[in-house]
Amino acid sequence: QVQLVESGGGLVQAGGSLRLTCAASERTFRYTMGWFRQAPGKEREFIATFTWNDNNAYYDDSVKDRFTISRDNAKNTADLQMNSVKPEDTAVYYCAATARPGVRKLVPQYEYWGQGTQVTVSS
Repeated sequence: QVQLVESGGGLVQAGGSLRLTCAASERTFRYTMGWFRQAPGKEREFIATFTWNDNNAYYDDSVKDRFTISRDNAKNTADLQMNSVKPEDTAVYYCAATARPGVRKLVPQYEYWGQGTQVTVSS
């Protein structure tokens, strides 16, 4: 069973940048890695995913052109670079992994989850 641990969250001013890292307990080259977030009172929502079978990245429109997902299979990590952050990006950010190939944007499609890391953007 894959264990995921997120790090890098914190407080950042609007317009600034933050980099989140997801460290996996085993090799990630056969897992699609995803990032989700959940704001208070809202459902967990998809942000980005990086597939393992074709090595492509996909984004939600709300973060496209501002956030970048990357993966390093040698280090068993998946990062989320957040640029030009906005107050509405404030949420707990979760890393997730699935052995299913292809694009996965729904919470039930991921078998493994981290504990989350808080990101707060001040205006």
